[in-house]
Amino acid sequence: MTAIDLNADLGESYGAWTLGDDRAMLEVVTSANVACGFHAGDPTRLLETLRLAAARRTAVGAQVSYPDLRGFGRRDLDLPAADLTADVIYQIGALQGLATAAGTRVLYVKPHGALYNRIVHDERQAGAVIDAVIAIDPSLAVVGLPDSEVSRLAEAEGLRFVPEAFADRAYRPDGTLVPRTEPGAVLHDGAEIAERMIRLADEGIVTAIDGTDIALSAETICVHGDTPGAVAIARAVRGGLEASGLRITPFAVSRP
Repeated sequence: MTAIDLNADLGESYGAWTLGDDRAMLEVVTSANVACGFHAGDPTRLLETLRLAAARRTAVGAQVSYPDLRGFGRRDLDLPAADLTADVIYQIGALQGLATAAGTRVLYVKPHGALYNRIVHDERQAGAVIDAVIAIDPSLAVVGLPDSEVSRLAEAEGLRFVPEAFADRAYRPDGTLVPRTEPGAVLHDGAEIAERMIRLADEGIVTAIDGTDIALSAETICVHGDTPGAVAIARAVRGGLEASGLRITPFAVSRP
């Protein structure tokens, strides 16, 4: 591996409530997963974030979620497939409109929170998300966990699937994320996190929460914008990867 993308969840502030430091994070990452209003983000703050991303020439993706503002999109919802497809189309379309006004465009889709984890194993909901992407713009890439239902369905439909690793999250031995309700699910030591991601890039291996090594493929690495010390973590990860000889570059390139 000679290059990798670094992404962050941004645009998650809402009204008087500020979450994360989008301006600082956009100085570090190469892709911005921008909220679409269902789990976080109001139109004014989303437009501000998109304008910042456009000024930095940062690739933009739609971070779609369940309709769950109160739960920040981290509560599992058993939505009918047709409803979920419509919800995802709605969110992508809204962000596309704001992105156009900001002078940029949406290049990929990344589900958020509970939806992200649900479509690792739920074929019905994964299919609903894929149906939405195909319906609105099949040139959009889909970001998710490798070896998942959503990856299988995306590739079967001819969509580009981008496997993702998480810098600030712990892994189970089966390659899934440790639930946030369990101890040790979120990592905070920037130096340790950077070393984990360097090993991932060099060897394709990450250490699971039980100490076992697991194989993991990734074209992009995520730092959650709402993790305490997120900017410092992102800087540590980027610095470590660059020091190891990797180029940090977006996986998605804007179409003419």
